[in-house]
Amino acid sequence: MSETISHPFGATSTTDEVLAGVDLTGKRVLVTGVSAGLGVETARALAAHGAQVVGAARDLGKARSATAAIAGLELIELDLASLTSVRAAADRLVADGRPFDLVVNNAGIMATPFGKTADGFESQFGTNHLGHFLLANRIAALLKPGARVVALSSAGHRFSDVDLEDPNFERTPYTPFAAYGRAKTANVLFAVEFDRRHRDRGVRATAVHPGGIRTELGRYMTPEVIQEMIDNLNRGQAEGDAPAFEWKTIPQGAATSVWAGVVAPAEAVGGRYCEDCHVAEVVDTGAGADVTRGGIQRYALDPERAQALWALSERMVGEAF
Repeated sequence: MSETISHPFGATSTTDEVLAGVDLTGKRVLVTGVSAGLGVETARALAAHGAQVVGAARDLGKARSATAAIAGLELIELDLASLTSVRAAADRLVADGRPFDLVVNNAGIMATPFGKTADGFESQFGTNHLGHFLLANRIAALLKPGARVVALSSAGHRFSDVDLEDPNFERTPYTPFAAYGRAKTANVLFAVEFDRRHRDRGVRATAVHPGGIRTELGRYMTPEVIQEMIDNLNRGQAEGDAPAFEWKTIPQGAATSVWAGVVAPAEAVGGRYCEDCHVAEVVDTGAGADVTRGGIQRYALDPERAQALWALSERMVGEAF
């Protein structure tokens, strides 16, 4: 699939480069996690090209400070670790009634110590997947024909597949990266199934890996853990004759989100996983593989797994869609 797409962009492309010449006047966008990092940059870039952006954040005070320079931005309170908060935000958007052309499920947490959401879910799966699952489904009627949903996943999906039997680590030993891997795989599987359910009405969904970026997402990782990860990455890169790992800037990290959301052909990215502003190749190295090289593990695109996760997610949030 990816060979058929002409894409002048790559790992070092920025949001402004990707959106050069793109006019988003009249488009309305929802971006979650606009209090720092990729969310702020995604909102800024889209607004700079004419889009009306609604930003969602748990801490509105922090979000106001972070987005003060973005003209016309609307803010809405959203705590993805609380289904009550998600429902309140969705209800507010539905009551407002204005449709969306793009939803970017950007917010998330990474490699946290074991914890639970307000509803008792393991915190990474509950926040990164279930919160966005509920939000997107509750506002699905607001998505216009031609609209897209972009779910931020990660190369971290390679750490682990979803565990449909034990999503909350009630029987499985908890490790921060195993939980992160499950949640990021879930983000891809969500996009696969959301796309299948809505593509006939012209609404598409895709998942993206932004790349390695220094943001608040890594707040739970010590400098030693980060350096160990980079050393492991570079060993893997050397074995594959690839260049050493380099951090992306935040504008480079947000570029794939805006590329997949408004620039790439919808048919090319729908139900797919994108990285470095292109559709990723499918690989079969299996869970636990290093995250040095590009690609999407086949299990994260499995349509039957996607449907099974959807059914489990409906049971967990207590709503059917």
